Amino acid sequence: MTSKRPNVSENARNLILVAIIFLGFTAVVLLSLWIDRQRPQVERVDAETLYLNGTTAKRLSLGFNGLAADWYWMRSLQYVGKKIIEARQQTEMDDLSLLDLKLLGPMLDITTTLDPQFLEPYEYAAVIMPSINRDEAIRLVKKGIAANPHAWRLYHHLGYIHWQQGDYKTASQIYLEGSKIPEAPPWMEAMSARMEAEGGSRAVAREIYTRMYEQSADEKVRDMARRRLMQVASLEEREVLRKVLAAYKNQLGRCPISWAETGEALRNLRWRLGPAGAPLDPSGWPYVLDKDLCEVHLDLNSEVPQR
Repeated sequence: MTSKRPNVSENARNLILVAIIFLGFTAVVLLSLWIDRQRPQVERVDAETLYLNGTTAKRLSLGFNGLAADWYWMRSLQYVGKKIIEARQQTEMDDLSLLDLKLLGPMLDITTTLDPQFLEPYEYAAVIMPSINRDEAIRLVKKGIAANPHAWRLYHHLGYIHWQQGDYKTASQIYLEGSKIPEAPPWMEAMSARMEAEGGSRAVAREIYTRMYEQSADEKVRDMARRRLMQVASLEEREVLRKVLAAYKNQLGRCPISWAETGEALRNLRWRLGPAGAPLDPSGWPYVLDKDLCEVHLDLNSEVPQR
């Protein structure tokens, strides 16, 4: 009876693969430790500097670019999260201009250099970067389009940046270009037409944030879109409430002292009312009646963005 001899070449190949994986993980760990050693003194004096560029990080990753990109991506999220916590104030993901996020752009740039097909960082750049550095936001998303020409969502992100800046003509052209990609949904072409015809309208804002909410896989981006949709709805509701207050004042010569005095008008409008008869905003908080100015405001606790 003959015994089966081990395949020497197969064993050698397996050992080489294990060694490569081990070296790759070791390189990523050493890279992260090296960066962490370089950063603390800088961060303590709040004079942050990025010690690696994308090309250098790619070389040091020894071919394990995906792992290194994931590491930089997580550091980007942690960096923003830490800044938000330190700010100790309500912030919106699309308006972080007061947080001094000067490392975010370079970190997202390194992430996308290590893995150009990693789409989430481009979306993050489109949402957060415009309030920090609009030109850098545009450059990063264009970089993503160059590396992923068939990713229609990147055209949506780029169009969003230009729409947010009030450049409706450019936004319309970008949506139209993106709509020509084979897998692009029909609403991309429709968005192009609406952008050119009514770019600054609330209807377009509602459409953009609805699509962002539907398409994004990032929960923070989805939450931002949800809150912006509530803001659009609230702006429309406050216009209606101002008309109710104006009609009351025209009839009685004074502003109502409380919402209860407008109860009949609000019920006729089928408004959701709180226990004290106050109309509720889209997040469920009662609108505040300013009887001196005969004006309506958001409650400070409301989820609806103030600006």
